[in-house]
Amino acid sequence: MKFTWKKLIGLVSGLIIIGYFVSVWWSIEPAVIEPASYTTASERKVVGYTTTSALIMTIETLLNKNGGWLSNDVMPPSVFMDNMPAFEFGALEQARDLALVMRKEFSRSQSQSTADKDLLTAQSKLNIEHTSWLVPSAEGEYKQSVKLLKLYRARLMDPNSPDAQFYARADNLNEWLKEVQKRLGSLSQRLSASVGQDRLNTDLAGELSAKQSTPNADRGQIKTSWWKIDDVFYETRGASWALLNFMKAVEIDFADVLDKKNARVSLRQIIRELEETQQTVWSPIVLNGSGFGLMANHSLVMANYISRANAAVIDLTNLLTQG
Repeated sequence: MKFTWKKLIGLVSGLIIIGYFVSVWWSIEPAVIEPASYTTASERKVVGYTTTSALIMTIETLLNKNGGWLSNDVMPPSVFMDNMPAFEFGALEQARDLALVMRKEFSRSQSQSTADKDLLTAQSKLNIEHTSWLVPSAEGEYKQSVKLLKLYRARLMDPNSPDAQFYARADNLNEWLKEVQKRLGSLSQRLSASVGQDRLNTDLAGELSAKQSTPNADRGQIKTSWWKIDDVFYETRGASWALLNFMKAVEIDFADVLDKKNARVSLRQIIRELEETQQTVWSPIVLNGSGFGLMANHSLVMANYISRANAAVIDLTNLLTQG
């Protein structure tokens, strides 16, 4: 059969169209994971089971969603996609933070106790570069981490395995919330900088004797690149999605602590704000209009929800600190 330029153009056009629809299918974001979908009433009575399961299910969902893990793909169409890889990275950062706090705080009774061996290895495997595609691949390491988390969860359920523990205390919960504050604060600042901001230097505010390594200007212009703002937006969507999964689980495992501090309503306020970040984006692109311009600015809308969620997290940490 004779091969012509028209046939070549038709073939390439067909591949592009197919690749486009595949990328759209792979860009569908996963739904929020409800604790009722993966735990029974008896399992929820075991302290730590729900939070550990939320971490496991979040990682598994990232690995098994449409297209699988896309951040390290080197072939089309995923190599041309950036929104879903940004979503994956945001969720992964939250998973890393929770795994770290589980290893350092939730599973330890005091500072002199030893770290759980399964959590220690599981947390380290989550720290591999998310774009790694050779040996070891990111997916392979994350799957190994899930296996180790499941071993830890099984030991939690075993009354004959007292070395596996999950301590639901106010101080432990506060340590995780401090990590959450830092992540949300950073995301909020990067989103707000979509329109550019003239910021004063407050690095040393509040303490006259404070010092820093190298001096900074008293003020500076901060602006997130137009080419990166959609990545920041979807990174925030992913981080909020994972955090929402974890907050719903924490409400169950730390129920007694929250009720004693009368802080359950504060946690539910965080959940409500995070749920708003998961609304459907009807625009085909992330718009980046000026603050009060004619066009919408999706980044500023997202920054609003994130800032309010962060404020609620700060309120919750204050309640948990009180006697």
